[in-house]
Amino acid sequence: MSRDAASDLQDAIGSALTEKREFFRTAGEYRQDGSYVVSRRGADSTGNAKVFTSFEELRRLFDRLPETFTAEDVGRTGITGSRRHMIIRHFGEHPAFDCRIARRNPLTGEKQSPEQKKEVELVAD
Repeated sequence: MSRDAASDLQDAIGSALTEKREFFRTAGEYRQDGSYVVSRRGADSTGNAKVFTSFEELRRLFDRLPETFTAEDVGRTGITGSRRHMIIRHFGEHPAFDCRIARRNPLTGEKQSPEQKKEVELVAD
C-alpha cells in the first residue's frame, strides 16, 4: 500500500471513529479514545455534557433503568443536575435506544419494543 493510500485510509478510519451526531436537543460524539459524550446540541461548556467510557456504558445504563423512568431514576446512577434530563432526551432521540419521551413534566422516558417504536415513527411521518 502506498503512503498516500495509507494516509487516506487513516483519515477515513479516524473520521469513522470520531463521529458526532446531532439530534433535536442532544448530540452524541464518539471520541478517538473510545469514549462517548452526550451533550446538549449546540452547547460548548462541559456543564452541558456527560462523558461515558464507551457507548456500551450508556447502553448498560439504559438497560438498568425501569420501563418508565424519570430524572430521579437516572440520578440514582450518579448523574446529577440537568445532565439527568439531557440523558433522558438522548435516549428518546437516539435510534439505538427503543425509547420515547412519555411526559414532559416531569420529564419521563418510556422503553418501547422495536415494533412499538416503528409504529410511532410511521405515525409521525
